[in-house]
Amino acid sequence: MNARPSAAIRPRRSVLYVPGSNARAIDKARQLPCDAVILDLEDAVAPEMKDTARAAVLAAVRAGGFGAREVIVRVNALDTAWGVPDLRAMGDCPADAVLVPKIRSADDILHYDAALAHAPAALRLWAMVETAACVFRLDGIAATAASTRLACLVMGTNDLAKELRMQLDPLRAPLAAVLGLAVVAARSHELALLDGVFNAFADTEGFEAQCRQGLAYGFDGKTLIHPRQVEPCNAVFSPSEASIAWARRVRSAFDLPENAARGALTVDGAMVERLHLAEADRLLALDAAIRTQGSSQAAPTST
Repeated sequence: MNARPSAAIRPRRSVLYVPGSNARAIDKARQLPCDAVILDLEDAVAPEMKDTARAAVLAAVRAGGFGAREVIVRVNALDTAWGVPDLRAMGDCPADAVLVPKIRSADDILHYDAALAHAPAALRLWAMVETAACVFRLDGIAATAASTRLACLVMGTNDLAKELRMQLDPLRAPLAAVLGLAVVAARSHELALLDGVFNAFADTEGFEAQCRQGLAYGFDGKTLIHPRQVEPCNAVFSPSEASIAWARRVRSAFDLPENAARGALTVDGAMVERLHLAEADRLLALDAAIRTQGSSQAAPTST
């Protein structure tokens, strides 16, 4: 598989897990203001329901109706009885990406990529960061993006905490090193990066605090387990009005003819360099993409 094509910025602020066996939840997801939906065939589906859920997810993706939302299918691991059938089914599934679990090394990414050789070239590969074994191998795992479909890393913080015997509060201090390593690996290899889920969906204050923490670390967005988490997550991971105003001032300053060759300027009483201009442009592009996506996310009239 050749290296993934470059793409415009795509909002991934809120990425909702939906059980593949729950037709009502899948239908509801088509109307939620989330940026992406993960139709889950793994943890959320009981063993006796795996085959039925796979058929239902394939039918749902083919039926469409998700609007501008990315649609990702989380498959079972290759070392389970359902992994190979799940990946075979992706050969004619019009999903945007396949999310694979329990990655331990770069070799796992290569194996999954090879198993998707029959799938459409546009299908991306997303990978879960949820094993202790992968933590010190994250750079090598992310580096496979140069030659595979790999496009996004997704934190599996529940599994990580279990394996590492960590006791986590909303600000997850024991997990700080792992979160930081994941950010460094993803950014080093131009991958998207999503934070893990927050289980206590009724704890609005704790959830918003963890979203703000994820934003501060550098995550693109967060995976979610409940529809009520979508809108507060979008609010945190959207550029603020103040940051957009700053970005416009920075861009305008560098656009002045007299500043065309300058590497540093003063904006709002602070020194800004070309690296700040790059960040300003990223914020402006993300804001534009969010606005465009929002205008095209009207609930479908039928599925």
